[in-house]
Amino acid sequence: MPRPVVYAVAASGQWTDEEEGRRRLPAGEVHAWQPGRNETVCGLSLSRSRLTRFPHVTWPDTFPESGGAADRVRRQCPRCASVAGRRGTDARPRWRRTNPRP
Repeated sequence: MPRPVVYAVAASGQWTDEEEGRRRLPAGEVHAWQPGRNETVCGLSLSRSRLTRFPHVTWPDTFPESGGAADRVRRQCPRCASVAGRRGTDARPRWRRTNPRP
């Protein structure tokens, strides 16, 4: 059984949280990103799009209800959200095909 994929965050901006010991956090538009790759899940090149990598911030932390690093996140990429999951750690669709057609 394959291991679940953990997505990090790449964002269009950044800010520093003074309360948590000057920790860099994402701001603006966020994309899901796999560490070790040079592109986001939706296919944008990190360098050409001028996105900043945040390997210490996971994708579920950018959800507004998480209360994590979502303070200044304005928009989540809908294409990345469809792949990485909109429901926290659940990165797979809810449905599962059990009997495909021949």
